[in-house]
Amino acid sequence: MRIHLTSAVAGLLLLGGAGLAAAQDVVIAPEQETVIREYVTKQQVAPAEVPADVQITVGSTLPDTVELHTLDVPDVKYSYVVVGNQTVLVEPDTRKIVHVMQ
Repeated sequence: MRIHLTSAVAGLLLLGGAGLAAAQDVVIAPEQETVIREYVTKQQVAPAEVPADVQITVGSTLPDTVELHTLDVPDVKYSYVVVGNQTVLVEPDTRKIVHVMQ
């Protein structure tokens, strides 16, 4: 009986952790997105060459071969890379994509 209770509690904790991770999705306000677009446009960085097996979607990780650029915008702690006509916001420490701007 005790083993079943422990397993049930562990399962609930795992589910709760998954819900917490989903709740931490990055939300970029429209005003911030406008400021970011203007900043990136002024920087005129060349689009990055991303390996074909890397998907440009939230949660994907960019390889070390892709150069990240510092995003010097107030209240935004992410780096960025331009891929095609998209600005991709990336967590600099983990290199995970957190937001894709069309």
